Amino acid sequence: MNTSEKELQQTEAISSLSDYVSSEIQNKKTPSFFEVLKKNGNPPPISTHIDVFQVNLGYLCNQTCKHCHVEAGPSRKEIMSKETMQVCLKIIKENDFRCVDITGGAPEMNPNFRWFVEEIRKTKIKEIIVRCNLTIILANANYHDLPEFFKNNSVHIVSSLPFYNALRTDRQRGNGVFEKSIQALQMLNKIGYGIEKHLILDLVYNPNGAFLSANQKNLEEAYKTELFKTYNISFNNLIAIHNMPINRFLEYLINSGNYEDYMSMLVSAYNPETLNGLMCKNTISVAWNGNLYDCDFNQMLQLPLTVAGQTLFNFNINHLKHRQIATGKHCFGCTAGSGSSCQGSLTE
Repeated sequence: MNTSEKELQQTEAISSLSDYVSSEIQNKKTPSFFEVLKKNGNPPPISTHIDVFQVNLGYLCNQTCKHCHVEAGPSRKEIMSKETMQVCLKIIKENDFRCVDITGGAPEMNPNFRWFVEEIRKTKIKEIIVRCNLTIILANANYHDLPEFFKNNSVHIVSSLPFYNALRTDRQRGNGVFEKSIQALQMLNKIGYGIEKHLILDLVYNPNGAFLSANQKNLEEAYKTELFKTYNISFNNLIAIHNMPINRFLEYLINSGNYEDYMSMLVSAYNPETLNGLMCKNTISVAWNGNLYDCDFNQMLQLPLTVAGQTLFNFNINHLKHRQIATGKHCFGCTAGSGSSCQGSLTE
């Protein structure tokens, strides 16, 4: 049995007390996503094409953020092997994806991260996204040159910054994270990110508590004003997302007694206008072990594709590009209000 086959047989460790508690609550209190679709006369979401090949390089991270749907942290052992990355590269070369979206954990902590990015850049892929948590740049000397590496490979950087002040950011991501994030952003600005046209630097906002994100356009204006005025920092776009009721944020909802109210809010805010823009309709999500999912959230819940038997190692785009999307009650998080996706709001 080769390394890839062994990886594929391993279970992604997400079991916890909250898994049991949430299943009991969800079964009794919240309508299913399909029930709400049917009530509103909306068909189940179907993949239209695969434009984005999203690759999770592992759940290892230098941070342990309270809201993290991946439950990433320094103790996680799940890491994509170079052999599995080579299979990813083969698929990337054989298909017409527009974008490779690299995520984690902190993807930079995978020992083959730089090799992987450089190999992708040799292909016809137009856009490489790296979801960087910013603080990894300052973690130790091995990462201090990441800004230059990103620039040399024309990487589009997407980075979480829960707010433009220390109090709200550190409350969600840990003490001292805001200060380190500001330093990292200044380093990126210094070499042209967020300033030069081809060096794109986007920031991600998500709420600190059990409520929906505010208007993305208004938040972006506030972020740009405050970050430039106080720290002389520039960036391109703000991506506003809702917190998904899974893993650590789910545990917070349950422990704080907010679960039922939050789910009721998501269901009440269901917006059918978000359905056409759902990221699952043009994305395939690749787990560290080669399993395939409709999105990163389904990956964390181990919610399999509706196309049986499809993995990275027998990838067939013709079987995948018009599949029905596997859904659950967390999908209300993507379809509430202005919507939420890896690219931000789905409606104006």
